[in-house]
Amino acid sequence: MARRTGRRTTAVAAATVLGIGLAVLSGCGEGDIETADTPDGADCGKLDMAVNPWVGYEASAHVVGYVAASRLGCDVEYKDVKEGVAWQGMSTGEIDVIIENWGHEAEKAKYIEGEGTAQEAGPNGNIGIIGWYVPPWMVEEYPDILDWENLNGYADLFETSESGGKGQVLDGDPSFVTNDEALVANLDLDYQVVYAGSEAALITEFRKAEENRTPLLGYFYDPQWFLSEVPLAKVSLPPYTEGCDAVPEQVACDYPEYVLDKIVATDFAESGSPAYDLVKAFEWTNDDQNLVAKYISEDKMEPEDAAAKWVEDNPDKVDAWLE
Repeated sequence: MARRTGRRTTAVAAATVLGIGLAVLSGCGEGDIETADTPDGADCGKLDMAVNPWVGYEASAHVVGYVAASRLGCDVEYKDVKEGVAWQGMSTGEIDVIIENWGHEAEKAKYIEGEGTAQEAGPNGNIGIIGWYVPPWMVEEYPDILDWENLNGYADLFETSESGGKGQVLDGDPSFVTNDEALVANLDLDYQVVYAGSEAALITEFRKAEENRTPLLGYFYDPQWFLSEVPLAKVSLPPYTEGCDAVPEQVACDYPEYVLDKIVATDFAESGSPAYDLVKAFEWTNDDQNLVAKYISEDKMEPEDAAAKWVEDNPDKVDAWLE
């Protein structure tokens, strides 16, 4: 899943996590921190929120961060990190929360079951779907293109200057959860995976493909606000069955449906901070996330402003998280 817009109104400082550079984005000062009511008088303290590189995640992180700052008096910092680095940061005390986790069973085994430096904190309410998609015009023109067994017959259609004489499957950020290279190899598809580099680049390519009626086969996912603008059509890969993706190099099945969950650092969970209770209680829908993500990506709102607008418009949901 991809790099976000990177727009912030808060101060930006350079930091390093595990030798990997990341931008630390201070969110303190959001709302009326001095007069914020903290349940039972508990000190919220500092909250380090990982922000993985796709706008839906950014939306969730900033909504939780805004509530933590404005209602609980937390000193919130947003840290731009790839998914794997966020898990590592929990073992070094530099990350408290991953607000949207897509599977990562290997990381759960290592950091939760093995090291004990992280814990699950329940679902965040979002249901995640990953797959291969084509723009709507292609389904009208080629009705059988959504069956993976027909893809080799269309390989020439998807050839690009970067695909080495094969059809192209366009992926986003290389750090995203993806089995696409294994799928191409194990399904004997005459295709080459090419990386657009970011979520924004992937969206741009799909938008152009629909507007210009140019062929495009690419990785995409839901929740994602862009699907309300261009209703991409999902290719049917071999059905997912339990364990079919257990060995990454041997994957020959579709992606599972992900019940997205929250991961917290064990030290944070045991700290007594009311922010932990907020994170644990936080749940919202795909539609909620897509709306805030649209505010950020399409309406060009600052993430803090987008979060504030949603929080102000949804007091009952927010109050339920704070009960």
